[in-house]
Amino acid sequence: MTDTTAPASDAPSNAAAFEVRPNQAPLSVEARDEALADLKFGTQFTDHMARAQWVSGEGWGDRRVEAYGPLQLDPAAAVLHYAQEIFEGLKAYRWADGSVHLFRPQANAERFNRSAHRLALPQLPVEDFIGSIEALVAVDEAWVPGVEESSLYLRPYMFASEAFLGVRPAHVIDYLLIASPVGPYFAGGVKPVSIWVAQGYHRSGPGGTGDAKCGGNYAASLLPQQQAYENGCQQVLFLDAKDDRYLEELGGMNVFVVRADGTIETPRLTGTILEGITRYSVIQLLEDDGRKVVEKDITLDEVRTGIESGDIAEVFACGTAAVVTPVGRLASPSFDVTINGGEPGDVTMGIRTRLTDIQYGRAEDVYGWMRRIA
Repeated sequence: MTDTTAPASDAPSNAAAFEVRPNQAPLSVEARDEALADLKFGTQFTDHMARAQWVSGEGWGDRRVEAYGPLQLDPAAAVLHYAQEIFEGLKAYRWADGSVHLFRPQANAERFNRSAHRLALPQLPVEDFIGSIEALVAVDEAWVPGVEESSLYLRPYMFASEAFLGVRPAHVIDYLLIASPVGPYFAGGVKPVSIWVAQGYHRSGPGGTGDAKCGGNYAASLLPQQQAYENGCQQVLFLDAKDDRYLEELGGMNVFVVRADGTIETPRLTGTILEGITRYSVIQLLEDDGRKVVEKDITLDEVRTGIESGDIAEVFACGTAAVVTPVGRLASPSFDVTINGGEPGDVTMGIRTRLTDIQYGRAEDVYGWMRRIA
């Protein structure tokens, strides 16, 4: 696999086009500090949000940063009826010197537009995607936390806001960006998670929206995720919809298996799996460390028997929110196996350290992945 994305510092920005309308009632410094002292994932939001609007025949306009607050939608807004929407997720990291950096924002911008194409939404220029982030962080930089394992999670999204009940692509689209200071995705920090194999449900099928980052994919994962909770697991693993045999991805992360001989395997991209930016980055780092990475069809049976025989030494998952997470247990109604004694593996934790050291500025960024924004 070759990732040809240009260095993050080279990506264009249109931050100056976003008019800043300051929040007249921002959270007090004391209340903000209290929020930053108790970081959870996606529960607290910054004082502002960025937005823009697209109108058919006119293009993008009305770029602004304004007070974070409720949206006003017509009850006939198309998104509420036909789910025409997409989103992204990326992070801003506070480095030890106080500066703030994004990780590969242009890759998120490009995936955002691939998702937009699949959902019949307009393309958002890369310079507007990155510009909205830079404009928002410039106003809300004080919200970027600086403690270990923390970051400012950024959620750009786009939806059909036109009030119209006909089944066609909407003529009015709203783009918004909100931000949330976060700590580790899983409560308790980096610990091996238990994974439940989805029973009777699939995330996506051939020709569907599996490789688009849209809400419908995640809505489809919630009932199987509930199954996982009921069986003592934190995440759910989906198999392919055609044969119900091959690993695809977790509810919100890509999956990797580490063979005893050091070879690392991950499901190949088939159009039903999200093209994870963390996934691309992990593969690059592993290959540059001299490890063999194979993208292939992987059956559940070979993973189960490999874990039991010791041929599979580690399993891990990766994504923007959780970064790299060790998997300690894989379960279904027919089996329940522990991986590496339920402990994090050396390959898993090594690649996690390699990646996070770049993200937090503890290691040289030889790939040009980081972009300073404050």
